[in-house]
Formats: sequence, structure tokens, C-alpha cells
Amino acid sequence: MYSYQSRIRYSELDETGHLKIESLLDYFQDCSTFHSEDLGLGVKYLMDRHMVWVMSSWQIVVERYPELGETVTVGTAPYDFKGFMGYRNFVMTDGEGNRLACANSIWSLLDTESFKPVKPSEEMMKAYVLEPRLEMDYAPRRILIPEKATEREPVQIRAHHLDTNHHVNNGQYVRIAIDSLEQKCVIRQLRAEYKKQVYLNDVLVPYVSETEDSKYVVVLKDQNENICCIVELEGERK
Repeated sequence: MYSYQSRIRYSELDETGHLKIESLLDYFQDCSTFHSEDLGLGVKYLMDRHMVWVMSSWQIVVERYPELGETVTVGTAPYDFKGFMGYRNFVMTDGEGNRLACANSIWSLLDTESFKPVKPSEEMMKAYVLEPRLEMDYAPRRILIPEKATEREPVQIRAHHLDTNHHVNNGQYVRIAIDSLEQKCVIRQLRAEYKKQVYLNDVLVPYVSETEDSKYVVVLKDQNENICCIVELEGERK
């Protein structure tokens, strides 16, 4: 498993002094980016070949949120390829090797000129050494959308929402979804399903539902009511 060490920074904390779920997602995303860069298959490699990996879904399970200054190890490993789709696990452990969080992710490889899916090249398949799938409770990729929802304030996409692919970064959808909640909660599981790319100056409208089993489902739609992302948050209210 590819891994790197880091320390929890003050800028990554929530108001309780623990790592934010959005910052945890960033750690995992950065880990996969570092992995690809170190293999020579990173951002420039993909840009030169008019390709991009886009996130299809996240499932992040948190056992404990680390605090300021803690040393953590973040690891990732791909475990399967199916056509144009790649499957990748993540894990964060503390200084004693205890698991803090784990994740499953599904990515799609797209041609940036045709916007159609493409299969990874032989070079990519050879470089990404597959490892056994991480032990965790795997949730379905699809997230059920409740019938009733409350519309929240629309969010216009600004430059800080974008990444090098010039569309909204997958972590930013999660931030927008969490900000749309009126009730704060300690999130123990995050699931996100990505449907449509969103760009600068587009508008996302959050629709928030609370399910019978105390989960929040936030559906982010564009101004034409197309679903762009669905985020499910499970945890305890503060």
C-alpha cells in the first residue's frame, strides 16, 4: 500500500478541535494524487493524453477523528479495474497504527476532448499494482433519494471550488452539502455519488432530507434541476 505521513494542522480542525470530515476526504484525495505522481501517471501525464480520472462515488467510514498535532499515516491501494472504472481503498491510522478511518472509492477515466469513457492504457494497468480489497462494510454505490426534501440557499460556484480540471472538485460538493444542514452532527459515515460535472459560475441548489434512520441526504441540483451530486451523512447530532 502506498502511504505518507502527516500531522493534523489547525486549519483542518472543526470547532471541537478535531479533524473535519472534509479535511479527511482531502487527505485521501491527496494520497491518491501523490501515488499517481510518484508512478509518473499524475496530472501532467493525464493532461498530455487528454484524460482525467473523475470521482464516481465515495464511502468514508470514521472510527475516530484525530486532534491537533497528531501524527497520522494515510495509505491507498487500487484493488480492481473494470473497463473505464477504477476501484481504490484508503486508510488513515494514528501514531500507534490504530485505524482512524477507511474508505472505498470508484473512479471513471474520461477523454477530456470527447467527454467519453476510456479504458486505462497498458502502461497504467501495469503501474497500478492491485492489492486485496480492504476489510470494511461496503455500502452500495447508489444512494436512495427520499421523496420529501427542503430546499436550501443556492450556491454559486466560484474559483475556489475548482481544481486543475476546471470543474468543481469532489470534496467541494461535500462541503456545500454539509453547509446546507441546519443541525450539526458528528459524521461517522459519508457517502457521495457524483452525477454531473459543475463549472465556474454555475449554481447548485441543495435539497435536504432526513431519513427515518436519522441520516441526512443532500441532493445538489443545478438550475435546470439536473442532479449533480448526492451526499448521504450518517452520525450523531451535536
